Amino acid sequence: MMRYSICIDSVFRGLDSLSALEQVKACGFEAYEFWSWWNRDLDALKKKADALGMSCACFCTKSFSLTEPSKRSVYLQDLKESVKAAKKIGAPCLISQCGDDTGAVHAYQRRSVVEGLREAAPIVEDAGVTLLLEPLNGKIDHKGTWLESSGEAFEIVREAGSGSIKLLFDIYHQQITEGDVIRRLTSYVSEIRHVHSAGNPGRHELDSGELDYPRIFKALEGAGYKGYLGLEYVPAEDPVTSLKRMRSLVP
Repeated sequence: MMRYSICIDSVFRGLDSLSALEQVKACGFEAYEFWSWWNRDLDALKKKADALGMSCACFCTKSFSLTEPSKRSVYLQDLKESVKAAKKIGAPCLISQCGDDTGAVHAYQRRSVVEGLREAAPIVEDAGVTLLLEPLNGKIDHKGTWLESSGEAFEIVREAGSGSIKLLFDIYHQQITEGDVIRRLTSYVSEIRHVHSAGNPGRHELDSGELDYPRIFKALEGAGYKGYLGLEYVPAEDPVTSLKRMRSLVP
């Protein structure tokens, strides 16, 4: 059976975290995720989640600057802080992006990313946390981002050489960047630890656009995917009504 995680920062944008957890649980989901941890009361969030019988799937690292060697020490220090936050709240994974394209030669930035991940590996390995590298789309939502290709992200994860560094495949981003999502998902499934989903165009409900999510999720399950499927969309209607409908949509 597939496991689903709801991004409270996108689905319940503007609602306080504790109330958002209550809404997620009421809609029939058991796991949640979010973006930034440093502006939250993690103790209160953990207490509320425990009371509701919920678990945290993941959240973001404090900084994204892997393309810049001069900022690597800051990235690694922020990663150590993020790992402590993950351990406090019981999150098994942390989401990291590479950062913006600095304008340097592509191969130079790629080398910086790989070297940074290799230095990051012992930090997450020792903590028992998985670091998720996420490619984004630079066309609509993240102009100037360096890593867009899922294929290159897959190669970088392999080059990093750690079982604690895996791929986050965001179906919405990759549909915009490259399409061919079912073949890519199933081809890289051994390296994918988390999946994000939203309708395209618009980043709204999963049933709002060109993506056939029931078919995509069935293909993922058939390929042996064991991680969470994160619903990271922005509702075009009342969030509770929307999320309840998503509950009936997902297998």
